[in-house]
Amino acid sequence: MSKILVVTPVESDGTLPQAAGEALGAAITLKEMLEAELCIGIWGQDVDMAIENLGTDAVSSGFKVEGEAFTVSRYASDAAACEAICRQAKADIVITPDSVRTNRTIAGVAFRLNGVSDTHITEFKIENGDLVVSRWHYRQRILAHLKRSQRPWFISIESGVFIPPQGDSKVPSTEALSVDVNDALTRTTVKGIETPAGDEQTIRPDAELLFVAGAGWTKKQPDGEVKAAQAADIILEFLKESKSSLGSTKSLVDLSSEGAAVLPFMTQLNQVGQTGSTPRHDKGLATCCHGEEPHVVGWRFVNERRVINLDPNCGWAHGKADVLYVADAFTVMQKVNELLGNQ
Repeated sequence: MSKILVVTPVESDGTLPQAAGEALGAAITLKEMLEAELCIGIWGQDVDMAIENLGTDAVSSGFKVEGEAFTVSRYASDAAACEAICRQAKADIVITPDSVRTNRTIAGVAFRLNGVSDTHITEFKIENGDLVVSRWHYRQRILAHLKRSQRPWFISIESGVFIPPQGDSKVPSTEALSVDVNDALTRTTVKGIETPAGDEQTIRPDAELLFVAGAGWTKKQPDGEVKAAQAADIILEFLKESKSSLGSTKSLVDLSSEGAAVLPFMTQLNQVGQTGSTPRHDKGLATCCHGEEPHVVGWRFVNERRVINLDPNCGWAHGKADVLYVADAFTVMQKVNELLGNQ
C-alpha cells in the first residue's frame, strides 16, 4: 500500500495556513484514488492546535517537530524539521502546500532523501496504474502531464485548486520527533516582519473578488482631462471597503516607464496576464481594460467575470465576460463606493 505524507509548517499563531488546508484536501483526493494510507507532518513552535483542527478523519497518524527554533521561516531549520518528518514517515508521496516557506525548502529535502520534486501541481490522474500529475507551463499556455518512477515524490500543490476539508475530526496519534538544534540551523536570524497596513494592502490572494484596473483610468476622460489622482482615490476606496484584491494590465504597469500618468500604488506584482499570473478568485471585475490576449489568459480560473468599459466592442464583449457594463467606470465605481460606505 502506498503512503502519502502531507508536510507543512504552521502559522505564528499555531494554526494551519490556508494553503496547507488545500494541500490536505488534495492529499485526501489522492488517498482515495490510490487507496493509500495518509499521515501528516507539522513543524513550528507549537503545533497541537493545528493537529486538533485538521477537519478530517482521513489522517491516520501524525508527526511533529516543535521548538522556538522552528517558529520563523528559515531554510536551515525548516529543512531539518521537514527532513526528520519525511525520514520517519517513510512515505512514497509527500504533498506540500504552495507557499514561499515550503517551496524554498522542499527541493533541498527531496535531494537529501534521493527523491524528486514537482511544483504547482493542479490535478491527479491514474493512467495504466501509474500516478500522473498536471501543471501549467509557459505563462499558463501549456498543460503538462508528468509521472515519476523515483520515490519519494515531493508534490507541491498549486493554491486555489483543491478544497480544504471542513468538519470535525478525531485527533490522530502523533509522534514527537527530536531535531538537534545547533548553530548551523540558527545562523540566519529573523529580525522581524514588516507588512503594510491593512488599508494599504492591495494583493489579497484569498479575497473573493479580483478588481482589475486597466490603462483607461489614466487616459483623458470625456471632459478632456486626465484624472489619475481621482482614479487612485476611487480605486483605493473600493479596495478598502470591499477587501478585494487588485490586479492590472501590462499596459497600465508599463506606463510608469513611458512618463505617462500612473496609479502610484500599481506595481508589476499586480499584473495579470503576460507574467503568467493566473489568480483564482471566485469573482472578477475588470475596469477600463480592453480584455485582449494575453491578459484574458490570466483570468482563466476566475469563475465569474464582469467588466465595465465604455467601448461595447472591446475584447471582453466577444464572449470573454459573463456581464459587460457599457458605462463610465469613474461614475459606476463612485456610486459603488457610496453604496459600500452606507452599509
